Parts: sequence; C-alpha cells; structure tokens
Amino acid sequence: MRILIASDHAGFDYKEMLGERARDTGHDVLDLGPVNRNAVDYPDFAHDLARALIAGKGDLGVLICGTGIGMSMAANRHRGVRAALCHDAFTAEYARRHNNANVLCIGGRTTGPGVAVQILDIFLATPFEGGRHERRVEKIEMEQGPGNRTQGTLPPAPGKEQHS
Repeated sequence: MRILIASDHAGFDYKEMLGERARDTGHDVLDLGPVNRNAVDYPDFAHDLARALIAGKGDLGVLICGTGIGMSMAANRHRGVRAALCHDAFTAEYARRHNNANVLCIGGRTTGPGVAVQILDIFLATPFEGGRHERRVEKIEMEQGPGNRTQGTLPPAPGKEQHS
C-alpha cells in the first residue's frame, strides 16, 4: 500500500518516526514534507496531502500536527477525504472499520510515541467493514442542505432565525 505522510513543525519528529514504521512494515511511503523542524503552516501540508490522495498518488494518508485538530479540519475540506483524528487503538480501528477514513491525523504533542505507532499500525491494517456503514459513508460525501436530509432537522445556528 502507498502511504502519503505530511506534518507541520510540531509533528515533524512523528512524521519521520511513523514514515519509517510504515516502510518497515512493507508500505511504500511518499513524504510530502516538511523537510525540517522550521515553522510552517499546517494547512499547506494538509491541502497538499489531500490533493495528492484525491489524485490517486496514495492509498491512505497520515497527517501530524501539534494536536491533529488543525490537520483534520483542513484535510476534511476536500471532497473525498475522510480525515480522522485518532487518539488510541479503538478510534483508529473504528475510523477505518466503520467510517472508511482515508487519512489518519495524530497530535504530536498530545499522543505518546508508542501509542502513535500502535494507532498507525491498526489504521493501516484495518479494512472498511462496508455493509450498513457504506450508506453512512456515502452520506458523508453528500453535500446536504436543510432540505436534503433524509431524517430529522437541525436547529438553526445560534443567532440565526429560521424562516418557513
């Protein structure tokens, strides 16, 4: 499997470590940067990885920043990317098994190195279960406005009036 990996400066050491781990377990790894620990803007690397994944340059992606939050938010702006911020083995397994996540996000400042390796191993080894989850993943990919929901409605955003 070909794994795309990128980080910001806060995730650089984990990018190096997890890239090496993926290679050691038989994966081809495409490192999308950065090349050192100098300060960079995480969205640039998240967008680069998301575009590369959508273009078919890899099968799965891994993004690391300080908390993993910024990377997951930026990557998820791209249609076809399902980036999951995982904190442990359980969230890594179910991100793949039930949500067919194709990008793993990890916080380099919030996750211990041993746990990060365990998360990566499980994420890369776990297949999508399909079945009843397929319908739900398809709904993630849909752009749904209030009139397109199949069940229920959302309340108006705070400070917004709902018009009939």
